[in-house]
Amino acid sequence: MEHLFTPYKIKGLELKNRVVMPPMCQYSVTNKDGIATDWHFVHYVSRAIGGASFIIIEMTDVEPDGRISDYDLGLWSDDQIPAIARIVEACHQHGAKVGIQIAHAGRKAEDADEPVAPSAIPFDENSKTPRELSTDEVKEMVEKFRRAVQLAVKAGVDAIELHGAHGYLIHEFQSAYTNKRTDEYGKDLTKFGKEVVEAAKGEMPEDMPLIMRISAKEYVEGGYGIEESIEFSNVYQAAGVDMFHISAGGEGPIAAHGKPGTHVAYQVPLAREIKHALNVPVIAVGRLDEPELANAVIGNEDAGLVAVGRGMLRNPYWALEAAAKLKKETAIPKQYQVSFPK
Repeated sequence: MEHLFTPYKIKGLELKNRVVMPPMCQYSVTNKDGIATDWHFVHYVSRAIGGASFIIIEMTDVEPDGRISDYDLGLWSDDQIPAIARIVEACHQHGAKVGIQIAHAGRKAEDADEPVAPSAIPFDENSKTPRELSTDEVKEMVEKFRRAVQLAVKAGVDAIELHGAHGYLIHEFQSAYTNKRTDEYGKDLTKFGKEVVEAAKGEMPEDMPLIMRISAKEYVEGGYGIEESIEFSNVYQAAGVDMFHISAGGEGPIAAHGKPGTHVAYQVPLAREIKHALNVPVIAVGRLDEPELANAVIGNEDAGLVAVGRGMLRNPYWALEAAAKLKKETAIPKQYQVSFPK
């Protein structure tokens, strides 16, 4: 039976275990230039030392006004490549592979003077009203995603994740709740996401997996549910997505910040349904911090990989601790071996 410390392979990505550090914004860029800092370097590399096999760098945006805040990472310039490449190279030295989440915050770009979106609908009463993108601007946005993926590949990452969840731009296009357009990008809610997927694939090596994070359910009246997310995921899979990272929420509150989301493993059933409906690899995420629970998700074949967010924010060495608790073998840095049971 497979378990949390069984190796995993998808296309050319070979992982020593099933433990993923999911993308979590650090809001720690210092000069508003989108360039990763020493904080980001220590943050990610410490989790590589701590035994995570796959580290997905936080939401990294395709243009300055596509960031949630001015303190987020970006990939729109060659100047941003070296800092990412430094993180990737150091993580590799400690046995971890690195992905990066490429995104645009859309109407949730809080520091943009004028956020953009599929339709001119603000996120809530405290948010700016976004400007509706023209059809030509939507096509230009696809090219901005292409450029960001191109830069990420130059930086040496092992996988790309597109952010199609949590109420950001791709999600906004695929949801009838936020997309009220009458052009081609409104008549087909998957068109923008599909074109971004195809653009990304055009810049990626053949053996590099493309992951897409989706919100499988919108916790808001008038939002979509699992049936609709299976349908649009099927379109994205046909366009080239190799694996889905299954989250929820975002048009209302992101689920983990309120109800639902108060109980452990609340998103695992969504991951399971998409995995079986599409026969596609999935990453499960959402309150899976207990090693026995994370291990059960793998053993029960609900997902191929498990992402541990808050648990890894609290403890960079979560994976090493989990292996000890589960009595599974994993490589422990020689400097730390004296502190772990034989």
